Amino acid sequence: MTLIDECLSPELVAMAVDAGHVESTCVRNRGWAGTKDWQLIEYVVKHDYTLVTHNSIDFRGNGPEQLGGHHAKQTLHAGLVCLNSEPSMNLTRQRDLFQIALDELKNMNDLINQALEVFEYLDGKIEIVIYDIPAGS
Repeated sequence: MTLIDECLSPELVAMAVDAGHVESTCVRNRGWAGTKDWQLIEYVVKHDYTLVTHNSIDFRGNGPEQLGGHHAKQTLHAGLVCLNSEPSMNLTRQRDLFQIALDELKNMNDLINQALEVFEYLDGKIEIVIYDIPAGS
C-alpha cells in the first residue's frame, strides 16, 4: 500500500491506484495532516505503507551514505519513495517524478527495507537511486 505524504498532492493517489497499488491513500485523506513525522512513521509501519514523500531528509537522513531519519530507525518497513527536485516541486513535476518511481517499482519484487529516490537536477537530468534503509537490512 502506498501512502502519499501531505507535502505532495493527493492527486498522486490516483496515479498509484492506476499503477496497481489499489489500496493507496494519502495523509490528508486519512486525517493525519499535521501529524509529526515521528508519529507518522508509527502509522506507516503499523499499517504496512510505503511512504512517498518530498520531505526526504526527515525520513532517510542525508541519503545513502549518511542514513538517518525515521525510516533508518525502523527494523522493518514497507519502503520509502523520495521525490526530490532542484527546480520547484510543482504539481507537474510531482506527477512526472512519481511516474518515474512507479515505472521503476514495476521492475522490483518489493521495496521492503529499501528507499527509492528520484532526483531531478536543474539541467533536467534524472537520477534514480535504490538502497537499503536501514543500512545492511
